[in-house]
Amino acid sequence: MRGVTGRLMLLDTASLYFRAYFGVPDSVRAPDGTPVNAVRGLLDFIDRLVKDHRPDELVACMDADWRPQWRVDLIPTYKAHRVAEERAAGPDEEVVPDTLSPQVPIIEAVLDALGIARVGVADYEADDVIGTFTGRAKGPVDIVTGDRDLYQLVDDTRGVRVLYPLKGVGTLQLTDEAWLREKYGVDGRGYADLATLRGDPSDGLPGVPGIGEKTAAKLLAEFGDLAGIMAAVEDPKAKLTPSQRKRLTEARPYVAVAPKVVAVAGDVPLPDVDTALPRAPRDAAMVEALAARWGLGGSLQRLLTTLNTSHA
Repeated sequence: MRGVTGRLMLLDTASLYFRAYFGVPDSVRAPDGTPVNAVRGLLDFIDRLVKDHRPDELVACMDADWRPQWRVDLIPTYKAHRVAEERAAGPDEEVVPDTLSPQVPIIEAVLDALGIARVGVADYEADDVIGTFTGRAKGPVDIVTGDRDLYQLVDDTRGVRVLYPLKGVGTLQLTDEAWLREKYGVDGRGYADLATLRGDPSDGLPGVPGIGEKTAAKLLAEFGDLAGIMAAVEDPKAKLTPSQRKRLTEARPYVAVAPKVVAVAGDVPLPDVDTALPRAPRDAAMVEALAARWGLGGSLQRLLTTLNTSHA
């Protein structure tokens, strides 16, 4: 990324193609009968996003490792329920619908042929790639994701917001700090502490037993941040109920490691890529071949037209 100063859009690609897969009927198929609902759905998503939000830069961020070992070492239950098969070398295999897995290489090939930057980094999740790009950006950032974990990156002073799909990408929840404060009582930086305390069963994060979302928000409002809460546990004058003090004391081993697991990494070694939104495809012949082979028809043509006119 070369000192981006325009509007940067970062796609949590897997989050979006999962939504496309479940939102577009699997009757959408290639000429040979292969389902391409996730492929076409994702192309339609990107087309709509570029039309509606007109980014100057666009990066499709990928999960090179959906369950990094360094996170598992800290909390062994991290995403454990989503492991389809453990592997001695490389990332474990994730539970993915049978007809989605074969579509991922097609998605990658189409993005590459279009010239849309696609970045995944070994030992890191797409969230971490997004966090690092966000930290380096010089201008405003739109993060498109169905994963609330990325709310921690929201920062009004830097123009960083999350576009959270509610229905397709035609209806997006624009998440800024005002929305976060109204919904959760915290700002972007406070969201990671809230998530640590509350836990997240979908990611195998236990949280602090007995400390739900509302209680976590109240504690953060009272003591400022997670460190302030844990300092209060040691202060007999602090306004904690006996049960809260007991639960937080017992959860010390979890609280000691969970913030590193919950926090999005900001120091991923990103490759040097051209993040500019392409006007024309990088490989027009390959785009044409992929369109014919996989029956991508109108979805791909619409996106090509949108990219061509997006710089006008």
